Amino acid sequence: MKKLLNQLQDKKSNQLKSLAVLIDPDKSTDLGKLMRLINLCVENKVDYLLVGGSLMTNDNFSRVVSVIKSNCQIPVIIFPGNHIQIDSNADAIFLLSLISGRNPDFLIGQHVLAAPVLKKSKLEIIPMGYMLVNSGAPTSASYMSNTVPLPSNKPTIAACTAMAGEMLGMQTIYLDAGSGAEDPIPQKLISTVARSIEVPLVVGGGLNSISRVNKALEAGADMIVIGNAIEKEENFLIQVSDRINAINEKLDVH
Repeated sequence: MKKLLNQLQDKKSNQLKSLAVLIDPDKSTDLGKLMRLINLCVENKVDYLLVGGSLMTNDNFSRVVSVIKSNCQIPVIIFPGNHIQIDSNADAIFLLSLISGRNPDFLIGQHVLAAPVLKKSKLEIIPMGYMLVNSGAPTSASYMSNTVPLPSNKPTIAACTAMAGEMLGMQTIYLDAGSGAEDPIPQKLISTVARSIEVPLVVGGGLNSISRVNKALEAGADMIVIGNAIEKEENFLIQVSDRINAINEKLDVH
């Protein structure tokens, strides 16, 4: 099987879209609910499951990874909020560098602490330039990282930041409005960033309607990440999956 980064790169080159579901271990303590979510993701052909959160108040992280790996074949990618969110049973980790902020701890500090553990693990390391975008309200990610999100009405700043991340060697870029964001990332900002980089572009946060998802996909997102919206309405995952499958089938690339 191709490495996950190679898969993402191949999909981008073929203009194929991917769907990822973000699972917060803090909100996944009910095994029954977790199993229902996993089954729902399998039924709707979700491409990747991301596991992680800005704040961990229990030791449920490894348990969630283990349950997912034991019950489906969907690749598990760690989406770490800090250096302790590592589990070698996952398939890969997005090694996030928060390039939208100026907090050195999330640019390199957490990575230094995690490096020895990651070096010994079997995880595929996927370097990612992580960019928080103002969503109209403070989010857990901005508060915990002690950084100011990028202004949502300044697409040029976002594009230059993404280009800098790519030039520094980031293999992916993530535009995130944050968990539970009031507003999604503007279509113009996404499209400006998408035109400025060659690496896969991931977009998440505030995507709680099919209209918002469509706008992100049309603007150039290669991967859509949804999370909170599924908790409120499971049928939303079906709608997003159907939309992405329709786009990919239209390209007639299998």
